[in-house]
Amino acid sequence: MPTYDRHTALLVVDVQNDFVDPGGSLHVRGGDEIVPTLNKEIVRAAASGAAVVYTQDWHPEHTPHFRQDGGVWPVHCVHGTWGSEFHHDLRVSGDVVRKGGGGEDGYSAFSLRDPLGGQTSPTVLDGMLRERDVKHLVIGGLATDYCVVETVVDGRILGYHVEVLRDAIRAVDLESGDGQRAIARMRDAGAEVV
Repeated sequence: MPTYDRHTALLVVDVQNDFVDPGGSLHVRGGDEIVPTLNKEIVRAAASGAAVVYTQDWHPEHTPHFRQDGGVWPVHCVHGTWGSEFHHDLRVSGDVVRKGGGGEDGYSAFSLRDPLGGQTSPTVLDGMLRERDVKHLVIGGLATDYCVVETVVDGRILGYHVEVLRDAIRAVDLESGDGQRAIARMRDAGAEVV
């Protein structure tokens, strides 16, 4: 069980209707199962003075990220829609970092990638955490094999100590075993899976 203090931030990654709800356009099997665990961690973190930060996919209606526009994913988390909203059972009380609003791929909470040219640019997250003197990240959310793993790896590259909440992540598993490979990649990057 992670320990929280004022140098710690809990990152809650993309717990949005399109991923969590069975009616969502990119439903992650078992996504709803992580919400109670995350809520407990949110309460624990807040009570200890740790920051709680939420990420939110926030796409325009058309982007090269979407299959309809040449990408790989069905339309999801279009800003202002039901699918982009946080799941109704999730406790939301902290800062929100939105990603993909300009049509970029927003896998990592720390960076955006142009889906056509591949150029990357930072989100506001690293600056926000450094301003608060955060050194330690606790991460849970969706999906293990996409946004969670990319956030974890970038967090380690940026020098944060990272713990991943094993009971608060679920994988898409487009190919069988993707989730397990993502967990191995997190560990290889130096993160602890707890």
